[in-house]
This record gives sequence, structure tokens and C-alpha cells, in this order.
Amino acid sequence: MRRRARCGAVPRPHLKICDLTQFYSPVSGGVKRYVGEKAAYVRAHTQDEHLLVIPGETTGCTTDGRTRIYTIRSPLVSKTSRYRMLLNLEAVEDILVREKPDLIESGDPYQVAWKAVFSGRALRIPVVGFYHSHFPEAYLRTAARFFGPLTVAMVMDLAQRYVGALYGRFERTLVPSEPLARVLRGWAVENVTATDLGVDTGLFRPDPEDAAATRARLGIPADRALLLYIGRLAPEKNTRTLLAALRQLHDAKPGQAHALIVGDGTQRDLLEALRSETGAITWLPYCSDSAELARLYRAADLFVHPGVQETFGLVTIESQACGTPVLGIRGSYMDRIIFGGQEHWAGENTPESLAAALGAALAELPALRA
Repeated sequence: MRRRARCGAVPRPHLKICDLTQFYSPVSGGVKRYVGEKAAYVRAHTQDEHLLVIPGETTGCTTDGRTRIYTIRSPLVSKTSRYRMLLNLEAVEDILVREKPDLIESGDPYQVAWKAVFSGRALRIPVVGFYHSHFPEAYLRTAARFFGPLTVAMVMDLAQRYVGALYGRFERTLVPSEPLARVLRGWAVENVTATDLGVDTGLFRPDPEDAAATRARLGIPADRALLLYIGRLAPEKNTRTLLAALRQLHDAKPGQAHALIVGDGTQRDLLEALRSETGAITWLPYCSDSAELARLYRAADLFVHPGVQETFGLVTIESQACGTPVLGIRGSYMDRIIFGGQEHWAGENTPESLAAALGAALAELPALRA
């Protein structure tokens, strides 16, 4: 007998909002942070009810006040991945039919998104999509690496058609920046609304004394500049480029900098090799405590963000709120949320360019932090 995820009945509140996504891992991810903050806001500031439907190791349901989290047993994407592929779309349908939410928000661009669209239409429930990641960029980089310009053009055309076909079916497509909204409108997605995200500045704020204590607790040498990265170790996060740049920086000036890497993923073997060979890496596989994240941001001299396909990059806002400047690679959609120092950013998406940018930025840290 097929097991169904069930929770006890709750009196009907003002609204019932459902987040449906497979971009969710219990130990990492910006989407996890996003839906977690949304759930906390709903509980604290509204009388609404919040549902979350995600893949998991087992099928079940947990309740936290007016928040219910449904997990559907799903296989891991790979042996080293913490993410799962939600393939049991019938279970998704069962939950939506039983719960009858007033609004569905889809948080990924694959089979679960299509299920949200078609189930919403059948149940007469409005469905919106949040474009969390500009995923076509990853396919374009792969095509450019292995094939010629004709293949790149074909991949671009297919990506545009796919994005238009899917996101054009939502009642509304939410994006975290106006530049990205313009890109999607150019791809025939007319229902786009730019929705600014933000952070809790009561938590994410400067505190120099706290920074020194955190460095001492982590055993990071006081005479080294501290570079911080928070995120998954995965191709779509461009961490191979980051780790190669850190190796080049270490080889050029041993003892100048120490890197604190917070996150895990399929490229952890590259990180472990770099840590073993240089002795200039501290690794925390995961940090779930927002207060501890704020302490890590404050402890760093420079936050390094190698991603080029993020639509927002929440970590960059949190870092700046803590007084720590951000260094990345030009060409992303985050220009308007970086409030200084972009002249130091890497001009190309290569380890050499990023290493050179890091070296130049470290030479001007006092000015960057001013």
C-alpha cells in the first residue's frame, strides 16, 4: 500500500500558502533559507497557514504551529549530493488535492514546476513561479566548453523556448532583480515582477569585537587575511574556479590569506585536497544557525562569491550588512546589490582572473572596508 503524508486538520486560516520545490536540502541552500524565512514571517506576522512540499529521505509530515512540512520519499541526485529528485508527482497531487491551498509557489524549473502548473489549473488554484536561479547559464557554459558557437546558439535558443514555455504558464513569475526581469521579458515571459529580497539587519550587522573572538575560536591565524565562502560545493556555484584561484593565491603568496569555506557538495574532494596540500583552509560542512552565520561574516576580511548564475545571492547582502565587502566575477545579475568595490572584481570567469582580483583586493583591504 502506498504511504501518504498526512497531518492533522487545522481550522481554516486567512490564507493557505503552499511552497513546492525540489531545490531543498535539509542542510544547505538559498531556497531553504528563503522558504524558512517565509515560514517564520507567516507564523510571526500573519494568521495564514504555510505548507512546504519537498523531497526527503522518507515520506511524512511535521507541524510547527501553522507551518506543515510534507516530505516525499525521493532518491538522491547522486551519491555525493545532498539534494533529491522529486519523482513521485502523484504524491504531490494527493497533497494538493487534500490541502486545497489558496496559492501555490513553485521554486524550481523542472518536473515539479510543470506539476504545479497542471495541478493548479485542474484545481483552480493560482500558481506563481520564483525564478531563483538563472539555470540556462550553466548549460551555456557547458556547451561553450565542449562545443562550438553553433551548438551554443542552439542551446541558447532551446533554453529561451523552455523558459518561455514554462514561466509563461504561471500567473506571475517572481525574480529578485529588475535586470533579470528584463532578460526574461526578452525571452517572451511577460508576467514578470521584480521582488526585492532583504536581510534582518538587527542580526546581520558589524561587530568588530565579535569578529576577533570568532577568529580565535576557529583557530584562524590573526596575521592572515580571512577569505570567506558560504554555499554549496557544486558546479553550478562555480566552486571549482574558486578553489583553483585559492590555490594560485596561496602558491603566489604563502601565508597571506586563510580561507573559511562553509558548505558541502559534490566537489568536496577538491576542497579536501586543497586543505591538505596548503594548510590554509578551514572547512565547516554546514552552519544552520543564522546568528553563527552573522559571526562568520563579521570575522572575514573579504567574502568571495564565485557564482555567475545566481539571480540574487542572499549571502552577498548578508555579508555587506555585517560590514564585510564582497568580491566576485563580473557578468552576474547582482550588480545593483553590491554597494562598493566592484572595480576589484574579476573580469573573467577563470581561476587566474579571480586569483589576481583577490590579490589586488587584499592589498587594498582598508579602503574596501571603509
